[in-house]
Amino acid sequence: MADVKDMRTKSDDQLSEELGNLKREAFNLRFQAATNQLEKPSRVREVRRGIARIKTLQSERTRSTAK
Repeated sequence: MADVKDMRTKSDDQLSEELGNLKREAFNLRFQAATNQLEKPSRVREVRRGIARIKTLQSERTRSTAK
């Protein structure tokens, strides 16, 4: 998972692309968990937190531009 400092340097397009990738991965992990084929259960938590980090950065940027 990328560091928050690295994420802050990325553009909005790069963040939204990474968000899409993480959401796709979360979807696949949910299916693996449902079929008991999940190799690393901790990855689910990492992906969820990564999604939250990106959404937080996006909301910070929209709030800063609204001022």
